[in-house]
Amino acid sequence: MDTTPVASPTGPTRRRLLGAALALGAVAPLGLTRTASAAPVPASPAVDAGRLTLPAPTGPYPVGMVPLHLRDESRLDPNARPGRFRELMATVWYPARTADAGAYPLAPWMTEGALKAFLDDVGFPIPLALAPLTSGHQGAPVHRTGRPLPVVLYSHGAGSHRADHTVTVQELASHGFAVVTVDHTHDGVTEFPDGTVVTRDGVAPGLYPRDYAADLLFLLDRVVDLANGRNPDVAGRTLPTGLLGGLDARNIGAFGWSKGGTATALAMVADRRIRAGLSLDGPMASNPAISTDIDRPFMLMTADFARATNPYAETFWSHLRGWRLDVQATGAKHPSYGDNMTLIPQAGRLLGMTEQQVQSQVGTLDPARGVLIQQTYPRAFFDLHLRGRHCGDLLDGPSKAFPEVVYHP
Repeated sequence: MDTTPVASPTGPTRRRLLGAALALGAVAPLGLTRTASAAPVPASPAVDAGRLTLPAPTGPYPVGMVPLHLRDESRLDPNARPGRFRELMATVWYPARTADAGAYPLAPWMTEGALKAFLDDVGFPIPLALAPLTSGHQGAPVHRTGRPLPVVLYSHGAGSHRADHTVTVQELASHGFAVVTVDHTHDGVTEFPDGTVVTRDGVAPGLYPRDYAADLLFLLDRVVDLANGRNPDVAGRTLPTGLLGGLDARNIGAFGWSKGGTATALAMVADRRIRAGLSLDGPMASNPAISTDIDRPFMLMTADFARATNPYAETFWSHLRGWRLDVQATGAKHPSYGDNMTLIPQAGRLLGMTEQQVQSQVGTLDPARGVLIQQTYPRAFFDLHLRGRHCGDLLDGPSKAFPEVVYHP
């Protein structure tokens, strides 16, 4: 299984639902109302003046971010014009200097061109004023403590984009990690600095988890560049103060959602520089199946692809020889681990959807609890395995603070 399901059998795709919400949000204040039989959607998090919002990160540092345009001159891209090297857009998220961050604008969830493509795909106009903002201050100076920042790589799912797990990414950055996210070009939506937008429409031969993993390994080498003071941006654009030389290339983890979770495992098999890996409901299926032992820490956060129903995940689990953990949030669905958990309930409020309709997209897990889970568990995992910080007993077994999270031995 090399593709990522993005549709629910009981409703529209999550992309179509979110696109409709962004477009119709402008109409909601002008008279869009719930039907008489509709039960109210849970109110948390609230919609602020019609704009969709992302929860603020909880860490002690403000968050900075900077996009990078990267070119892999070791690989031709079979999905691009003949002779073209593979090109990627990435973003580095990091703790920003508190005294300076406020002077830098907040970054949008998606760039204008990427958002337009996202909405055009579902047939709606562009309500840019309603798109969410992140907590990332564009280009803000890096908070430096004398030690380089541990690094976490992020890989999205099929048909998605590098902003899809901003809640988790900016949470990690606010607690002192550098997180590098990447668009897997031709298997989602991405916009390059010259305004060129690339989608997955009509793409052949397509991308598999091994292709995602190759992107991650290329990204790993670019982290080494940054750590050694080299700017990997194609145009050599100016980077935030403190970023060059500020990353710890010997202390790197990775996580991904769905196909990106599978890719994370494949990248760990291929390169021991990745010290810890986390899969958010990854199918863990490739061709051939992942059957190579991994002796470094790995964590599964499952929903639709739980080991009990997914033999690929069970096989993968049996080859984990180091620290390992498998948890599952009761009531979670495949899209529950990600920004969908907060954006789709807000979309439901704008569209007048019933609670049952929203739950068909993101499950019965309470949205506020779902957000807290995806903020807390990945941070605890990378704190432990990249920084040696044991955050209570959260990773040792069932936690009273999270009774909805089941620990699978």
